[in-house]
Amino acid sequence: MTSQRHNGLSPASIETIAGLSAGLVSTIIVHPLDIIKTRLQVDTSSHPLLNSSRAVFRDIIRNEGPTRLAALYRGLSPNLVGNSAGWALYFLWYREAQDAIRSLRGYAPEQQLTSVDYLTASSASGILSAILTNPIWVVKTRMLSTSATQVGAYPGLIHGLRAIYKTEGVRGFFHGLTPTLFGVTHGALYFTAYEKIKLWRKRSKQSETLSNVDTIVASSLSKTFAGTLTYPHQLVRARMQTYDPSAITYVRGPGLVALIKQIWVNEGLVGYYKGLFPNLLRVVPSTCVTFLVYENTRWALPRLFSDTSENAAVTPSRKGERAL
Repeated sequence: MTSQRHNGLSPASIETIAGLSAGLVSTIIVHPLDIIKTRLQVDTSSHPLLNSSRAVFRDIIRNEGPTRLAALYRGLSPNLVGNSAGWALYFLWYREAQDAIRSLRGYAPEQQLTSVDYLTASSASGILSAILTNPIWVVKTRMLSTSATQVGAYPGLIHGLRAIYKTEGVRGFFHGLTPTLFGVTHGALYFTAYEKIKLWRKRSKQSETLSNVDTIVASSLSKTFAGTLTYPHQLVRARMQTYDPSAITYVRGPGLVALIKQIWVNEGLVGYYKGLFPNLLRVVPSTCVTFLVYENTRWALPRLFSDTSENAAVTPSRKGERAL
């Protein structure tokens, strides 16, 4: 993989812009489902998943926020910042990690990486982006799990970051980081499956060109597979990041191992999967949108910033397709 620039845009810049755009669009579309998922994750009672999702949705639109739209989009600012920064960093470092692996292993430019290579690149980029964005996710979880009308609830991202630093110190920004790092396996499983499905599809079509439908199918199958296997870490993380907005001082909850045992004793196996249904409703279309925006933006940027002669030298793709 080369580091050729496209009239001022390096491959790294293209990956970052594409990832940032993808994160923004997908987050705005599915944010209400994120609220429902978070409310179910922090609920310690036992409810059928589908009925709970409906109950939470009805409660939000009836009792929270000055308007229904405001209630459904509470916490959008940290979600936008976190997802956009997270995807941008992830795609940037994912590209850089693949380049580093190719260089270290002496691969030819067109040689395909192995599953282990993709797993390594995805894990490394996932760990780095998770550490840097964790403070944003703490604020997001706390905003999505509380009503704007509750005493002590964070009104926005900056206020939340300041409140955490004041009451909990720097350590407060990293609540839930341990399960988040365990959750890197989700990204690793997802990207490995995604890359392999894309490669299989290219071979079956005998073409290096994939359609938008191919991208949707590959991302949906990969996300469902990885999301179901690794979902419990999301629930554990959410519970470690919550707080009592009415408390004067922060009261630390149980540690990771104690919390896992507590969920098992009080809620059983189903307790680890609360919110799975709205999460799949959220992440599958979100991932489809993310990768459609990402792949198309990555394809379009070099052409937008190329001159006419360069564009003429590029073999045009069929409508609705791009060279991946």
